[in-house]
Amino acid sequence: MPASRTRHLCSVAAALSLAAAGPATAASAATPGSDGLREVLFVGNNWDGTADVIKSSGDFARIGRIDVVPDKQQRLAEINADPIKWIYYMSIRNEVGQGHDQYADDMYSTPDGRSVVVSRPSFADVVSIDLATDKVNWRFPVAGYRADHMAVSPDGTRVAVSASTANKVQVLDIDTGKELGEFGTGDKPHENFFTNGGTYIWNMSIGEVTTSLDDPGWDWTKGDRHITVVDATTFKQVKTIDMRQRLDAIGLKDFSDAVRPAAFTPDWSKLYFQVSFFNGFLEYDVATDRITRVKTLPQNPATNPDRTTWLLDSRHHGISMNPEGTKLCVAGTMDNYATVVDRASFDVGPLITASTPYWATVSGDGKDCVISEAGADQVTAIDFATGQKVLSVPVGDHPQRVRLGHVPADWSGPSGS
Repeated sequence: MPASRTRHLCSVAAALSLAAAGPATAASAATPGSDGLREVLFVGNNWDGTADVIKSSGDFARIGRIDVVPDKQQRLAEINADPIKWIYYMSIRNEVGQGHDQYADDMYSTPDGRSVVVSRPSFADVVSIDLATDKVNWRFPVAGYRADHMAVSPDGTRVAVSASTANKVQVLDIDTGKELGEFGTGDKPHENFFTNGGTYIWNMSIGEVTTSLDDPGWDWTKGDRHITVVDATTFKQVKTIDMRQRLDAIGLKDFSDAVRPAAFTPDWSKLYFQVSFFNGFLEYDVATDRITRVKTLPQNPATNPDRTTWLLDSRHHGISMNPEGTKLCVAGTMDNYATVVDRASFDVGPLITASTPYWATVSGDGKDCVISEAGADQVTAIDFATGQKVLSVPVGDHPQRVRLGHVPADWSGPSGS
């Protein structure tokens, strides 16, 4: 990864357009080829409370499985003893979880590859799980009552977690779980990114996604949704970006401004992002602070047009970019397909049938897009070059986040499993 610039910046615009380094990925949490480590993909099975560890490329075969809720009975006892915690726990199960508990939202391995750090929405915490024993190394209860998306710093030493009901992001030491700092966000913080070599943290807030007030006329009820950009060292706000203003400026007044999954170009100059209810994505130029292109993707004619039936206001949820920055991979969640899009021309590749694809990431060798199919309990690889499906491999119940990471080279699961 190229070294980040160290010179002071004379303006916020210059700061945000700094092309200092390639996008940070979980792979940077431990150097590929490091002695004794093996690159893998962690697949979080949210309803299972497990994570499958699979090969990061090639045949994506499963290597082992982790229990990410080994303390489940203890946590449930605490929740049952606290009426407020119980109400939120049941709310998560019945609304966000579609009748299921949410035990494994996001995850990253530690730099030494010996543990995996997991955010657990239903338990409102982040835990570090020892890969050798499936035991909890440390636990951090987040502010409020629900933990959500995380991001890892380029050096792998810090994780930023969205405390979604507290409207803040908390940054933790990945080895100890100690809180290093926090910052306020819009309503319901969601996606996080460390950008520009770890100089900034970007957070996207999505507002309320569990109500049925989904008609554009009721958009104002969804809350305060904006991007918050902070200094990753001081956690002081650098800038906020309200996409409502940018959308209105190009005539998209009926579009939601809830920024969902997103992907940056390798030089951080452009952001490609999804918004609630839209089958497609938008391109945002960081330096000029404006939306420059909009891409509408095909609608599945079998998709129910009633917005209230769509999963948590999603239409499409999941987008990634190949390492060269030339191709985008989009998960068409409610339209039940995934596709590769040429970034320069916006030409669309084959529509690969998928069952509720909920996330998109990049294989370890950079050749494939890997999507999680929450409706089929599998992950599927799609070739960036051809747009064609490579293969699918089975995983646990309701896979969501898929992240690159590392385990010891000889690891095949917790001892005794």
